[in-house]
Amino acid sequence: MATQDGSEEVIMETEAKVKEPEALCENVGKGDAELSETVYQTDNAGESSSTQEPAVSNGDDSDEGKEMVDLKIIWNKNKYDLKIPLDGTGAKLKERIHSLTGLPPAMQKVMYKGLLPEDKTLREIKVTNGAKIMVVGSTINDVLAVNTPKEVIQQEVKAEENKKEPLCRQKQHRKVLDKGKPDDIMPSLKGTKERLPTVPLAGMYNKSGGKVRLTFKLEQDQLWIGTKERTEKIPMGSIKHVVTEPIEGHEDYHMMAFQLGPTEASQYWIYWVPIQFVDAIKDTVLGKWQYF
Repeated sequence: MATQDGSEEVIMETEAKVKEPEALCENVGKGDAELSETVYQTDNAGESSSTQEPAVSNGDDSDEGKEMVDLKIIWNKNKYDLKIPLDGTGAKLKERIHSLTGLPPAMQKVMYKGLLPEDKTLREIKVTNGAKIMVVGSTINDVLAVNTPKEVIQQEVKAEENKKEPLCRQKQHRKVLDKGKPDDIMPSLKGTKERLPTVPLAGMYNKSGGKVRLTFKLEQDQLWIGTKERTEKIPMGSIKHVVTEPIEGHEDYHMMAFQLGPTEASQYWIYWVPIQFVDAIKDTVLGKWQYF
């Protein structure tokens, strides 16, 4: 209803303003519906794409679909067959060699037409099917075995000896000791230590009960073990350990073994060594040289 002061016009404007939020709500509702539909489509698309296998694998766990190359790995006189992706790097090849041989990558020198680079692929360095890959290197255990000081080996062997019964009571030694002293045995000087004599040490038995003599060729770094049949010339550096023990009832004489290999089976036994020469023999053989 119109009035003279224009109130009708004000009411109409108010009604128009009230209707605007309704239109806005409709637009918002419409937008939500469109958004929901878009999300639904996106979810469906995601589900659809998740069922498809990717064209390229991002991991190294599977070599499926990759171009492979067959290699012959040669290390330490052993041969290994290895199939590896052609686009794998030299570093990856070292990892595979590690799994085959136990040789850590850092200790490997891999050769193929020269030293194989770690940062290039096998394709880039033109590795062909059936190629022979030479590997040089030593395992950690091998390095430790080579670098283990003789003093450490001595300590380990001595600890084992302490756990066993006295050597002179063991059957293999008793059959020699029960023969008694050799008739030409050298006199012993208990309580003294002497340098090695300039003449061979004689008047002793070996494990067969035969006479034996020891000659120390210091200028050649050799120990000569002589019997009636032959003389063995042994490099002192090859002797891993020297075992000695006093003979029960005759403590002024020792039984002695030179260990020529990694195990006790390589020990060369000598009986009735005069006590005054025991330390000199051990020091000379194990590297503590004596000068005369």
